[in-house]
Amino acid sequence: MKMRTRHRGEEPTTLTLSKSAAADERLAGVLVASRRLEPYQVEGARSAEPGGTLAESLISAGIISDDELARVLAQHYQVEEVDFRRTDPDAEAVALLPQDLARALRAVPISMVDDRIVVALVDPSPDHVAEVAAALGRPVDAAVTTHVALDRALDTEYRATSEVTGHIQAFEARDGLRREADKLEAAQVNEDAPVVQVVQKVITQGLRDRASDIHIEPAGDRVRVRFRIDGSLTDVLDLPGSIGPAIVSRIKILGGMNIVERRRAQDGQISMDVEGREVDIRVSSTAVVGGEKVVMRLLDKSRSLLLLQQLGMQPDTATRYSRLIHSPYGMVICSGPTGGGKTTTLYASLGELDTPDRNIMTIEDPVEYTFDSINQIQINEQAGVTFSGGLRSILRQDPDVILVGEIRDVDTARIAVQSALTGHLVLSSLHATEAVSAMYRLLDMGIEPFLIASSVTAVVAQRLVRRSCTSCLEPYSPSPEELAFLRSFGSSGEPADGYRHGVGCHFCAHTGYLERIGVYELLTVTDEVRELIVDRAPHDEMRKLACSQGMRTLQEQAVRLVRDGTTTAAEVMRSIYVAGV
Repeated sequence: MKMRTRHRGEEPTTLTLSKSAAADERLAGVLVASRRLEPYQVEGARSAEPGGTLAESLISAGIISDDELARVLAQHYQVEEVDFRRTDPDAEAVALLPQDLARALRAVPISMVDDRIVVALVDPSPDHVAEVAAALGRPVDAAVTTHVALDRALDTEYRATSEVTGHIQAFEARDGLRREADKLEAAQVNEDAPVVQVVQKVITQGLRDRASDIHIEPAGDRVRVRFRIDGSLTDVLDLPGSIGPAIVSRIKILGGMNIVERRRAQDGQISMDVEGREVDIRVSSTAVVGGEKVVMRLLDKSRSLLLLQQLGMQPDTATRYSRLIHSPYGMVICSGPTGGGKTTTLYASLGELDTPDRNIMTIEDPVEYTFDSINQIQINEQAGVTFSGGLRSILRQDPDVILVGEIRDVDTARIAVQSALTGHLVLSSLHATEAVSAMYRLLDMGIEPFLIASSVTAVVAQRLVRRSCTSCLEPYSPSPEELAFLRSFGSSGEPADGYRHGVGCHFCAHTGYLERIGVYELLTVTDEVRELIVDRAPHDEMRKLACSQGMRTLQEQAVRLVRDGTTTAAEVMRSIYVAGV
């Protein structure tokens, strides 16, 4: 578990190294005195991670849990525990402590009671409480919370975008949009310029909110900023229209794009460091009525890649899929919509196949995450590196496993199929609504049926659905429409524990959902399926055969997740298209 004590670029104005060491000594004394830890365990944690705080080292090493640490401290110092799942800090109280001090002191004001301030802390010792009281200039009542909860509260209450208003006012106070835009177009940008700060704050908050995409859209005399979080767009900012062209120009400069060309769609890429995290950003701009719209896709390289067993596949599906990708040759296709998690599934597959005795090569557009032990090729059409051309060059590199980022045209499809036929294992993604449809996509591209039947060994189709927030799960009764949907895909009777959903809390921004999970259907290409492919049998006939041979559809797998309380029927109906329902 990684926990940060402060963000890069924010100096702890009140904490010093000696104070941090003193806090570690206090914590060690409390844990030993409470008989929760032995002295040797404390010293072992210190030596294992000498750079962090003692609390971080103990939690990372699994010696004590975050929750248990908070309980021990609450009992020792005789203070209350605060649960941010059911507590929303008062905005007036939060405003009393500036963001830099809040992060440095690891403190979030919760409420005001007369002249006293209730403050959530991870270190409720008298010395630290006195330090917080001095910063606030008021008496403090301490409440202890976990490190993870405090980090979430800091990111939620101290939003980077809250500082945008001041930058907007400074921008408008300048000599007008034209001069600002001229400076930007000359690429002579002061890093403290208001528009530069606005862009930086928007990206920073997008990363804190786990946004996958940031949309900046002209809307009349306003500029709308929206984040896509867990697959759903949500409004974040409403900016004056005058700053729109300057924001677009700034993003284009960062992405290495042509800021003069405003009518033609462009693509760019930004690599930057945000609060100590390495981030790659894919930028796309296009002309719309009213100006230019920009979409930035955030790729947080600090987030660990998932293993196959963490993707959300049912155990039997995961076992079959793992066996298929360990085949010495053949083609495994991952299908689904844009943003459906196909790349994550393919990277998890590579992670399982990555051994010293295999030569794994990929060709992608773009390379989203890099592996030290895998050879990855980046598409560059201006330099003549295309999917089809790059795939031809890979075949001359003695590969064992080939990953084709996406099959976009018939040339790429044909070479991928031929690679699978000549003894290579090929993994690729393809845009299709479900597994059987992916087969017909290849047929529509003009690939001969007998080649598809001979090369493709499996197709996995997937969607992402939002997980119900585990911090605020409560029983509920689905609507009649939701119950009818569940019954139509095999759900009989209510689960033993009843249906559950998130009711909304501080952690999930009161949406009831937090993070996403994959829903999968796996079509194994058997001899009977091959015969139908060669005969160009109707789509429905192939789907019925696959289901009779054990394929569980996306809808059936999703219903399992609803019964488990992992997600809700409303979310499945929103995310997974069902014909005739």
